[in-house]
Amino acid sequence: MTAPPELVPAGPPHAAVLAELQAACFPDEPWSAVSIAGMVEPPAAFAVIAMEGGEPAGFVMVRTAGEDGEILAIGVLDHARGRGTGRRLVDAAVAGAMRRGATAVFLEVAEDNAAARALYSRAGFVPVGRRPGYYRRRDGRVAALVLRFPSPPMEPPAGR
Repeated sequence: MTAPPELVPAGPPHAAVLAELQAACFPDEPWSAVSIAGMVEPPAAFAVIAMEGGEPAGFVMVRTAGEDGEILAIGVLDHARGRGTGRRLVDAAVAGAMRRGATAVFLEVAEDNAAARALYSRAGFVPVGRRPGYYRRRDGRVAALVLRFPSPPMEPPAGR
């Protein structure tokens, strides 16, 4: 059995590594190291890199604003998928956002990304919106689902 990945806090000094990971996971829309450095600037933002065998295998970047946290990007390299790395990164993102005062964490996921949608559902995220044509693909565009953790409280039925 393979040991779980080591989760390493990351920030602006790790922008080049984060950019390589992001580009490997999302080749249709790579981000520059310069833009990533600004996205993970403490104290309102942070990143985590999953390390396997001394090599980066995944990442998550998160920002907070008031009571809201947002997972800006999360990805696991192909060779490291299916071993719980994504779930560990999601849990680290939520925990880090909550430590910074967030009471809810949001993210967008491509509507056609069944594996990621299943991961987020298992982690307790629920759909709260949809953005048509949000993600660019080589063959067109795909909608993003907006997800929230924890699920919003149920509204009481009208008239009660």
